[in-house]
Amino acid sequence: MTIRIDKNLCDGCGKAKEPLCVRICPGNLLYKDIDKKAEIRDKGECWDCAGCVKECPKGAIEMYLQPEIDGRGATLRAKKKSEKVEFIIKSGKSAC
Repeated sequence: MTIRIDKNLCDGCGKAKEPLCVRICPGNLLYKDIDKKAEIRDKGECWDCAGCVKECPKGAIEMYLQPEIDGRGATLRAKKKSEKVEFIIKSGKSAC
């Protein structure tokens, strides 16, 4: 499993020197790219902790889930609502 960063939503936490996702990543895998947006160094090294998913204020990061959870391509995204975080699972199951 790994994460995907939606570059259309990510703003690199504005003018912050270090985006929240970069600060929270225990594997030191995230950084600001040349466009000042979050990027992952090596998807294969991701620990699947979902810390960056939870901390992203824009909801720009989603984590791919194991196929056993809800089919191939299922993802987990977080939406911050003041002090609470709502986790959203997008199904990977194809419609019949």
